[in-house]
Amino acid sequence: MNRDLYIDFAKGLATLSIIFIHTAFWSGQFYIIPEIRVFSLVFDVALFYALSGITSGSNIEKTFYRLLKLQITYMLFVTLLFFLDYFFKIFGLTFFSLDWLQKFYSTFGSKYAATSISTVPQWQNLGNWYLHEYTNADTFPVVMGSFWYLKVYYILTVFGVLILRFFPKHINWFIGICIGLTLLFNISPEIYPNGQVGYVAFYLTVFLVANKMRGKTIPTKMIPLLYGLVAAALLWMFWYFGNDIFYKINKQKFPPKIPYIIWSLFSLTTLFVFYNRLKINKENFITYVGKNAIFFYFGQGISSSLVYFFVVPMKELMPWWVLMILIYIMNVILAFIISAGLKKFDDFGWKVLEFLRKKTATK
Repeated sequence: MNRDLYIDFAKGLATLSIIFIHTAFWSGQFYIIPEIRVFSLVFDVALFYALSGITSGSNIEKTFYRLLKLQITYMLFVTLLFFLDYFFKIFGLTFFSLDWLQKFYSTFGSKYAATSISTVPQWQNLGNWYLHEYTNADTFPVVMGSFWYLKVYYILTVFGVLILRFFPKHINWFIGICIGLTLLFNISPEIYPNGQVGYVAFYLTVFLVANKMRGKTIPTKMIPLLYGLVAAALLWMFWYFGNDIFYKINKQKFPPKIPYIIWSLFSLTTLFVFYNRLKINKENFITYVGKNAIFFYFGQGISSSLVYFFVVPMKELMPWWVLMILIYIMNVILAFIISAGLKKFDDFGWKVLEFLRKKTATK
């Protein structure tokens, strides 16, 4: 079966959009105007859950094996991150000073300034990362700030494949339940749950709707109607919540509330409209990014942290929009280089694990 390059293309565009979002909302807090930061959220993380729904099936064993491989790749990455963070602190304390390190970390802003720098490895942090408790990595703060997606992805994928496997004739019911819970949590904010419930209720809806779309094409005559409904929903949002809601979209994202859900409808509609309609016949840079999306996702957390050190000295030297373009291009290039390195490190890590498995296997 030939690989659907549209999926890789869409995943690649979504990944590049995430890099732009993290360019705008992290280092961009120092110079990018609020309007651009909000508009960066048009093509956001909901696309990944939709693409996962399109590509997922009811094979539990295959799905769990894929999740296990992802978990091991993730553990290899955070182990590398842990030692990079630790050795950088040792380097700073050995060749410079504690004051120098604190000044270095102050580049990220007071919210992410390191408060306790020690020569003793904080092994509990590595253990927490393995278990998806994303305590901050001082040297690369964007990494853990973007990892909330991964925990939700694990939970959502497990629920999704169980529904597809054991309740294939009741998918519409589960979509209805998820929509109902999302509405209930928004109508009664006092019972809106902490943790992952609010995330899963909405994103599982996206996952299941996308799975229902698998192999289908939206009729051409339906396209104007769908975009008309999206436009109507946006108009209602501004009428009901007021124009100020535009500047609060990002705060409505964690967990996703009605304004953010409406804001994401345009990107989801566009994804489904072009699915099975836009044909990608040749591989290109964007499909390459899509095929290696997980390594780009890991890499952009590091690169989005590194670009802080270019933004701070340059923000007064040029117009904000010129700096934004330069920093975004730099971020993409750095993410490309880092992702290539991470992919090689992942291959090496798997080889080491395979060697250990063979050496410790019972004969």
